[in-house]
Amino acid sequence: MISYATAVALSYAASVGWAAPPGTGAAGRSPTPAPSPPAAPSDDAAPLQLSLVDAVTRGLERNLGVLLAERGAEGAAGAARSARAKRLPDLAVEASEARTKINLEAYGLPVAPGESPLIGPFNVFDARISSSMPLFDSAVNAGARSEQAGARAARAAVDDVRDEVVLGVSSLYLEAVAAEARVVAVRSEVSSAESLARQARDMKASGVVARVDVLRAEVQLASERQRLIVAENEAATRKLALARAIGVPLSRGLELVDRPVYRPAAPMPLDTALERAYAHRGDLQSAEAAVEAASEGIRAARGEGLPSLALHGDVGRIGPAPSGAETTFTVAARIRVPLFTGGAVQGRVEQAEARLAEREAIRDDLRERIELEVRTALLDLEASDARFKVAEGAAGVADAQLEQTRDRFAAGVSSGVEVVQAQEAVATAHDNAIASLLAFNRARVALARALGLSAEDMNELLGGEQ
Repeated sequence: MISYATAVALSYAASVGWAAPPGTGAAGRSPTPAPSPPAAPSDDAAPLQLSLVDAVTRGLERNLGVLLAERGAEGAAGAARSARAKRLPDLAVEASEARTKINLEAYGLPVAPGESPLIGPFNVFDARISSSMPLFDSAVNAGARSEQAGARAARAAVDDVRDEVVLGVSSLYLEAVAAEARVVAVRSEVSSAESLARQARDMKASGVVARVDVLRAEVQLASERQRLIVAENEAATRKLALARAIGVPLSRGLELVDRPVYRPAAPMPLDTALERAYAHRGDLQSAEAAVEAASEGIRAARGEGLPSLALHGDVGRIGPAPSGAETTFTVAARIRVPLFTGGAVQGRVEQAEARLAEREAIRDDLRERIELEVRTALLDLEASDARFKVAEGAAGVADAQLEQTRDRFAAGVSSGVEVVQAQEAVATAHDNAIASLLAFNRARVALARALGLSAEDMNELLGGEQ
């Protein structure tokens, strides 16, 4: 049975359309061997094989926000159990043995003239079982319901924090993979520029082109090499950011084993998206539970001014010694009717009403923010989908243009200016294609976050495939 963290990670991985190579996963760790001249590198020194699922799982396990939210949920659950216990009977066993001497006059008991008012010393042994429970107490009952709603709010807040971590780690992974893709693309462009520079030098040696065409090709080659340096640095910094977010030592390299693929986005009507977001968002569920807790808090405050009824009883044996103790018992009912509290109850009611108004305002604002996020995510997904299709077509056209321009240049029909322009067009088109694919997959993850999709239905709603 998979863990919750793994289930969420798998669902987000499916939602953005990842194709992981078979047999990949997190590499195991082993102790670093003692240094010696011909020693083989240790597992810790080798790059960590990291899939998207591994990255998200590590992020969920090590994120401070998740840990703090879980501790808060545990505290809220404890408070709910404590409040619920006030509605249940309590049972206690007590035993005592004392030797005492009393003064009858201290208790207002008359003493015959000439007699001592002191009695004793004597022994008293008492062992009994006692129990008490509230039969009717509005404040206790409403307080217990308020704490239970607070515990639900805290648990829903944990789910929301986990979703935020999944979104953040997934975005970092996507950015790192896109940076690596740029490195691959720029290396290909450097190789192409080197080939064109050699071609220009050969043609110059044959007297086909002028030296200026050779200079243009060499300038373009230098420009591509500069772009490669920038791209490699960007890829390295993106991996460092990802490693920091998931708790991997920065000294250890990462090898990203997943690559994004394009899958057309399944259309989703706005009404359907909003309905699912309102039903699944953890932050909204937490806000709704907080409103319920505040509403019960008002009932609890008002209940402090209402009559309450409690029952108490005990049974045990009392006597001068355990062997001579006799059985006694007590059964009592107590009713309490507050007559004057100096305005304390009304003050607590006003505080509870203000708290309810505050939490209702937070909930209403959150619903509007969720609608904004859903609308924005749908627009971004639609736009990024169309953008990728255009960018993909433009990259193909740019490649064909460069090939034809090289043929024309080799035949002496065109100058080196057209070749350089074609090279720049290819570089721009490939960069746009990588950026548009990144934007598309990030939009899918953002939509999943906006909808608050669960591990079970995320893949179905986004139209992803394993």
